[in-house]
Amino acid sequence: MAICNALTAALSKSCDNSVGGIKRLFIANWENVSSYTETAGEITAITMAAGTKFYEFAFNKNTSNAEETIAVDFAAGNSLVTQTVNLILTRRDKLKREAIVKLASGQQRLAIIFQDSNGLYWFQGLTDGAYLTGLAGGTGVNKTDRNSYDLSFVAEEPKPMPEVDDAIITAIITAA
Repeated sequence: MAICNALTAALSKSCDNSVGGIKRLFIANWENVSSYTETAGEITAITMAAGTKFYEFAFNKNTSNAEETIAVDFAAGNSLVTQTVNLILTRRDKLKREAIVKLASGQQRLAIIFQDSNGLYWFQGLTDGAYLTGLAGGTGVNKTDRNSYDLSFVAEEPKPMPEVDDAIITAIITAA
């Protein structure tokens, strides 16, 4: 019996501190990622179409997150990783509204890179793109309630998100 992807190494316990949440998020049109180099689950180079970059979407700390889930279908013999990024943009305003309209128009295919709270960068939607699939939020009731847009981006990919080499980030982003 053939083994498709046999394990070849052990995985030891990490002694590093592990912190939840995300710190930074960058979005580009998926079509503007001309090419990339992936080696052993890490993106080491990204080439963007001329004049394009990833744009930073700034948000308050401790508000946004990323998740991955895998669904395995034994009968069909396949699996799918659903990658979800939840972004909360506080204080509703015209500029944010217009950005959301652009992100949602025509089921816009997106490329998303985010930095987790451990300082690592990850690429959502590498092979098929990510989509804005949910918008919620509002004004709240009390003066202390959150006034926000709550966005959900979902990608369905064959593998978990690859890490992105932090050395290439500065060249491909426009910071907020």
